Amino acid sequence: MTIGGTGVMLLGCLVALAVFVGLARLLRGRLGPVTAVAIAGFCWTVVCIGILTLIPAEWGIGVVPADEAQTTCSLDYGGPAPDGFWILPGSQRLLNIAVFVPAGALWVLAVARWRTRWVLGPLGIAALGLYSLLIETAQLAAARIGRACDVTDMVDNIAGAVLGGLLGIVLALVLQPWRYGRPPVPGRR
Repeated sequence: MTIGGTGVMLLGCLVALAVFVGLARLLRGRLGPVTAVAIAGFCWTVVCIGILTLIPAEWGIGVVPADEAQTTCSLDYGGPAPDGFWILPGSQRLLNIAVFVPAGALWVLAVARWRTRWVLGPLGIAALGLYSLLIETAQLAAARIGRACDVTDMVDNIAGAVLGGLLGIVLALVLQPWRYGRPPVPGRR
């Protein structure tokens, strides 16, 4: 017997939200409100993506027998995609894109105040792509959670992260997190 379902997922995300609201409050004085909220929000979205993708979608899935477990990642691009959760009705593909958009946007907004943003921004988007690969690999390895490894999911997740990154650029131009001063240099007063 395993635990799962959208209720468990939502509870996990709410608990994580409380933790990361505290992180935002801790960072606010040092980094300014925009960067603090963006960093904490990015961390929260990454945790929520993990919760949404690695907790079974239904309560009590149990153990998938070894002879029924997926042994390779599906390379059938655009293959059969189930309906999304009740939270976001529509196709699973739309859901896979939508969950990565906030992470991409918040990452770009989080690094926008530093001069290295032109390197950190794309590196973070690439890291989100690797995170998607890690999630799909974990879904393949942990057959008991009733999830499937699918190349379509990875492509959709990366597309969501890139779209989010573009949204993050727009948000950075509007919110201008760099106007809250420079972050202090370690060792200097």
